[in-house]
Amino acid sequence: MSIDLATTPAAPTTPTAPVTGSPASPRQPLSPNALRRIVRDLAERPERWLHRVRLSAEDRWYERLELAEDYEVWLISWLPGQSTGFHDHGGSRGAFTVALGELEELALGELEHGLAVRRLAAGSERAFGPQYLHDVRNTASGPAVTLHAYSPPLSEMSHYELRVDGLVRTSTEGPEQW
Repeated sequence: MSIDLATTPAAPTTPTAPVTGSPASPRQPLSPNALRRIVRDLAERPERWLHRVRLSAEDRWYERLELAEDYEVWLISWLPGQSTGFHDHGGSRGAFTVALGELEELALGELEHGLAVRRLAAGSERAFGPQYLHDVRNTASGPAVTLHAYSPPLSEMSHYELRVDGLVRTSTEGPEQW
């Protein structure tokens, strides 16, 4: 699908309100495959998110689209050269899809496999468990847009630096910083 971000009209929308439930019976986190279905279905309905996309030369732009008791969905735009750096998801499961453009993902596999580099074209999906660490970056010549789902909703994220002896945690941030 080819969509011109500059000419797509904006329309006001409101993110999904949090679902309220009994604190005595918290929901189980969704599986990575259930999260993959959420982002895939949303990517196939650009009228729900495309008008919200913004591009920022300073850093990746992001906005939470949905927040429920057991998951959340984020919309992220990437200009060439922007990246996340290595990070985790604070114990949340996750999935993302490249809705527009192309990205690259770096992930440390098992020690015998070393660093895995994956090219992610539009339509590519990734799903992962609660211990997953990766770096996502736009190494292409044009912008990219992704949709991400996490369960439970993110409570923190740690950032890492890749060194000769492996990944070293450098900082941790919480929702107040997003």
